[in-house]
Amino acid sequence: METAMEYMTVVETAARWGISSRRVHRYLQDGRIKGAVRFGSAWMVPADAEKPGDPRRKKDARQISLRPKASSLPDSPECDLSSGLASCLEIAARPLWGNGLDAGLHMASGERLQVIHGIWLAYLRGDFEQAKCRFLAIENDEALKLCMCPITMATAISLGDNPFFVKLEAYLKGVIRANVCDGVTAYAELALATAYVSATAPVMAPGWLKSGDFSALPQQARLDATYKRIKYFEGIRQYEAMHVVAQTALALCFQKQGFTYLDIYLHIACAAACHALEREDEAQRHMLSAMNIALPYGCITPFAENMVHGGLVEQCLKREFPARHKAVKEQWDRTMGNWIAFHNRFTKDSITLILSPREYGIARLLSRRVPYADIAEQYDVSVGRLKNIVLNIYEKLHISGRDELAKYIV
Repeated sequence: METAMEYMTVVETAARWGISSRRVHRYLQDGRIKGAVRFGSAWMVPADAEKPGDPRRKKDARQISLRPKASSLPDSPECDLSSGLASCLEIAARPLWGNGLDAGLHMASGERLQVIHGIWLAYLRGDFEQAKCRFLAIENDEALKLCMCPITMATAISLGDNPFFVKLEAYLKGVIRANVCDGVTAYAELALATAYVSATAPVMAPGWLKSGDFSALPQQARLDATYKRIKYFEGIRQYEAMHVVAQTALALCFQKQGFTYLDIYLHIACAAACHALEREDEAQRHMLSAMNIALPYGCITPFAENMVHGGLVEQCLKREFPARHKAVKEQWDRTMGNWIAFHNRFTKDSITLILSPREYGIARLLSRRVPYADIAEQYDVSVGRLKNIVLNIYEKLHISGRDELAKYIV
């Protein structure tokens, strides 16, 4: 009772201060609320805590440089990121051309449209070097650079280009620290989450993405955020939720002419969920729908990224697109090791966030080959209970045994 009188939850704090729960979490993560205490994944705020001041009142947002120090990303002058980002996201949501895809790209009016669709098309076709070069060629357009960070992070991972990824990551974290406005900050967090959920490190996704609270995001980014949440559900193996959200998003994404990258990826997400739920006929229908959209234009990357789903991709390729099977398989062989390496990096770097202090202590003992009986005695639990805890640790890290665990602990 005494604790309840002295502390507030995040929701209660947000209501008292008249701000969003997301903003309170940001203050907590930045260490700006004195006396706040963390219990597992939950925060408690002292009842008498004062709301931190807004740093934007001390410095005009337009005077903040978002370019990280020592970065090789292109320089650009300051701009109105909020409205510029919204404009770029609106362009990115436009469908690619159904016929004459490459001719349409060259004939497109507007430099931003050419850059955005050019990067996406290069990525979808597996030409990751070209996608990277197109991104690095962006000059004097900070909003466009920020808009293209999510797909460019995936490009860096596919290339196995860790230095380039680190620069992108540092740039986005700089945007978040600058805190220009909620929409820009949330989009930078979404860009980082793109790498985390795609590399099967879902615990690193921001809380608002896990809960589905997209209120801080620009309207134009919310459908893309929905897809990232679908990938989060896949990462934590909630396949029913994954299927429901994917089906809903697919209905919202329908294009009468042309297609968007989300048309492809949402069909694949539906296929993956159905496959996990053992609805094989429905899974094949969705996968073939994605292939019919993408493969006639050489867009093989979405299928190379998803060859992990129990042979579903290979079955559909051999059935309807045998000529594309070799190209998809070769890309899988080239890139899958890079994605696994990044997954391992995310997990290792964040293991103390992924596991509770108790789980981390048990994991350290497991990695040292301490017998189950001795660990159970030390933590005052039964061996059966300990085995359940260990299985939970393995599931959180997406591993299967002590040998893999040692890679993260030792």
